[in-house]
Amino acid sequence: MKRIIESRKLLGVDKEVGLKELKTVYRNFMKDWHPDKIQDNPEAKVEAEEKSKAFIEAYHLLVSVAPETHTQQLEQYTEVITASKMVDFQYKSQTLKIDFADGSSYEYFGLPKNTYEKLVNSDTRDRFARRHIYHSFTYRKVSKALVDQA
Repeated sequence: MKRIIESRKLLGVDKEVGLKELKTVYRNFMKDWHPDKIQDNPEAKVEAEEKSKAFIEAYHLLVSVAPETHTQQLEQYTEVITASKMVDFQYKSQTLKIDFADGSSYEYFGLPKNTYEKLVNSDTRDRFARRHIYHSFTYRKVSKALVDQA
């Protein structure tokens, strides 16, 4: 959740921003800070590269967690969380990354440590995640299923 908040702050948008407005903010920033626009000052070019990398990363994160994106991918997401078993998971800084048997991976943001501990200690982790994680936390897809990559 912290990454999402920092990304919104960097782009200067609130949590109600739509994809169209987000794209406009992104394009305007890139017009001003694109490294190729700066040729004569190496220090300014390095600064522009760093800013544009941070801005691109923030933009992609916010697009991936946007409600419009979730709506577009809901059918595929539902299929993954119901038909594919989790094969691995990692937890760091309230972010849970789950890898599924079909090759796809999702990150869940703002997950409290006690919920993670309950997942670890659960006899039926897939069932626990379906009931307490998948639809309860902001998520984003971080890698495609193996069949999508073929």
